[in-house]
Amino acid sequence: MARSVFRFLSRQPETVEIASEHYLLRLPRYSDYRQWYRLRSDSRTFLEPWEPSWRTDEMTESAFRNRVNRNEQEYASGQAVPLLLFRKSDETLLGGLTIGHIRRGAAQNCMIGYWMGQKYAGHGHMCGALKLTIPYIFSTLELHRIEAACIPENARSIRLLEKVGFEREGYLRQYLKINGQWRDHLMFSRLATDAVPNRNMPL
Repeated sequence: MARSVFRFLSRQPETVEIASEHYLLRLPRYSDYRQWYRLRSDSRTFLEPWEPSWRTDEMTESAFRNRVNRNEQEYASGQAVPLLLFRKSDETLLGGLTIGHIRRGAAQNCMIGYWMGQKYAGHGHMCGALKLTIPYIFSTLELHRIEAACIPENARSIRLLEKVGFEREGYLRQYLKINGQWRDHLMFSRLATDAVPNRNMPL
């Protein structure tokens, strides 16, 4: 009953798939656990410097199932759109991208976060995913502003955000607790009214 009420209030479709010739972004499923576990485990050292501390049960199947349930509830209520990124040709899991902290009313904005498996990083996959997701946020979700924050030392993420048209706005002191420590972040944003950037691969 709660789910149907959430659907009615948020006017969300039952699921979401954002696809191109090369990529597929969709909501997580229970059946994704093995791929997710393998990719996250293999990439742990690579990911930990940029993420909140991993819980002791982070990689268990029960924790993953709880994550999927929570993702469905957040999507159904219109709070977030948590997505996994797959290579379309063989449905290989590459990483994840979350459209979170969706605010309606006068704000009409959201925050995005993303992660990429270590062996797939640096090959343009997340750039391709963002170029699919940004139009979805502005057109389908009808939001006006997208925010993203990253640690100043994360040069790769900064380059990515700038490449897809985000503008640097400011410096946030001790904004998020990352890998057990409060860390400063740089804030970036992109507006629905911003010009499409000319970065070789146009949006």
